[in-house]
Amino acid sequence: MVELTLPILFQNRVKELGEAVALREKKKGLWRRISWNEYYSHVRNFCLGLKSFGLQKGDRVSILGDNCPEWLYADLATQCAGGISVGVYPTNSYVQVKYILDHSQSEFVIVKDQEQADKILMIKDQLPFLEKMIVIDMKGLRKYDDPIITSFRGVEEIGKSIHEKSPSLFQEMIEHTKSDDVAIIVYTSGTTGPPKGAMLSHRNITSVLDSFFKVLPISRADSLVSVLPLCHVAERLFSLFIPMKSGSTINFAESIDTLQADMTELSPTIFLTVPRILEKIHSAVTIKMQDAHPVKRWAYYKFLPVGQRVAERKLSKQDVGIFLKIAFFFTYLFVFRPLRNRLGLLQVRECVSGAAPLSKDIMKFFHSIGLMVKEAYGSTECTGVFSMPVGDDIEIGTTGKPIPGWEYKIASDGEILMKGAGVFTGYFRDEEATRQTKRDGWLYSGDIGEFDEKGNLKITDRKKEILITASGKNIAPSEIENRLKFSPFIKEAIIIGDKRPYLTALIQIDLDNVADWAQRQGIPFTTFKSLSRDPEVYKLIQGEVDKANQEMSRIEGIKKFVLLEKELDRDDDELTATMKVRREMIEKKYGDLIETLYK
Repeated sequence: MVELTLPILFQNRVKELGEAVALREKKKGLWRRISWNEYYSHVRNFCLGLKSFGLQKGDRVSILGDNCPEWLYADLATQCAGGISVGVYPTNSYVQVKYILDHSQSEFVIVKDQEQADKILMIKDQLPFLEKMIVIDMKGLRKYDDPIITSFRGVEEIGKSIHEKSPSLFQEMIEHTKSDDVAIIVYTSGTTGPPKGAMLSHRNITSVLDSFFKVLPISRADSLVSVLPLCHVAERLFSLFIPMKSGSTINFAESIDTLQADMTELSPTIFLTVPRILEKIHSAVTIKMQDAHPVKRWAYYKFLPVGQRVAERKLSKQDVGIFLKIAFFFTYLFVFRPLRNRLGLLQVRECVSGAAPLSKDIMKFFHSIGLMVKEAYGSTECTGVFSMPVGDDIEIGTTGKPIPGWEYKIASDGEILMKGAGVFTGYFRDEEATRQTKRDGWLYSGDIGEFDEKGNLKITDRKKEILITASGKNIAPSEIENRLKFSPFIKEAIIIGDKRPYLTALIQIDLDNVADWAQRQGIPFTTFKSLSRDPEVYKLIQGEVDKANQEMSRIEGIKKFVLLEKELDRDDDELTATMKVRREMIEKKYGDLIETLYK
């Protein structure tokens, strides 16, 4: 009996949609369409090519590179062969790449280009399991003479030849995949230690897909832009898993620099994002309005309050009223619609933010311009999504109700526990961590939260990051940090205060926005360091901190802060691959600086 797996879902969608557009990719300014039939041919040929190199059931295949159609081909092809795909962040250093390839015991690695290939060539002698490196873009590598290298196209050609000789082989391979087989390994961001490889089975994925579609129906008419790294479970959910069930179209921008322009051309209907991207959009809008034509600037600031009033009433489930509706209609037509179009978000009907807490102020801003951002909650270990608002039932500060299929409860210490078919198989080669996270069928999330009277989930913070002040007060740092980061001049904030008499903060300025402000004020500077040291910049940030303090209780207020003289960097182990702050590392590295705040 054929079991339900991602390859089976993929095959069903191909049979249904055939020549319909599955993917679009922009190259050299032109959009290239890829049909479902073409998609299938690429996956089939690459799968058979991998098999000819000796790929066996359960073998791991790592994929290292920026988002592109070949990333998806490699992922699905590996699964069709019974292998397990392992995504690796393209921004990882060669040391971090070595850890994942070594820990996952990957026998094959697919890389996007020369930049990623060079990382592998630096460490290949330290990877005893690695047999082949398959390169998607061979530019710059033609003269490399290492036998480990082969081209993506070459593997496809081998697979095509095999298919011509054995036309039923690929079909047989797909039918032999099992729902309890591990499909992918997703390495966690590693904020508190080395990344762990969470194993997700086909059953985990298909069960969460079924539940997800009950709260967010997506159809073949929908279009998405693949923005977040594909090795992230949420992006994999939206760019690979969901289209297998819905037939929606996935688009790949030409580059991160052209993303906004490409989104304006495409006008996607579904937008998956993270708080950092929404913060950057809000910051850019705020700063650019200062340079806008006086009439546009006047209109924006004059009518933004109209959007704010409408958003407040809708969110509080109050009647908007006929006069406010009319005012918002014209405000949207002449102010917010052009703004959303400029941002590439005009046709977005569902905007979902996840991976980290979203500032209430940022969320209110987007609701004010007519973009109903929803905050979802999930983790790699629960296959990406646990709770999300349904329709217009949005409560700011919550992540909505759990999607169907989950049992849940709050432990005595406030930790969120969940049980269901979406709970991951376990951590690869780490039985102890698996036992600590999965107990008696319950997934211990590591997050502190509570359910309100309506059943909506409110996330407080990571259990390990709750601060307990010297007076015994529990403080959730993320909420305070988000209030600070609402300022266009603050890019990062780290709250300090565990076992301390009061709260302080390490603040990283937003270089672009503060530099723009400094130039307007006639303040000379040469580097990030000189800008951060300027007394006038300190006064600017003090004003932003004072604004945030006015919205918080006395115990949550920031008494002192210091401006960091360098930008936090992944290469210095200050940020994870998903750009989350490594709080423990920061506090250790800047320990002497922190102590000055308590003298």
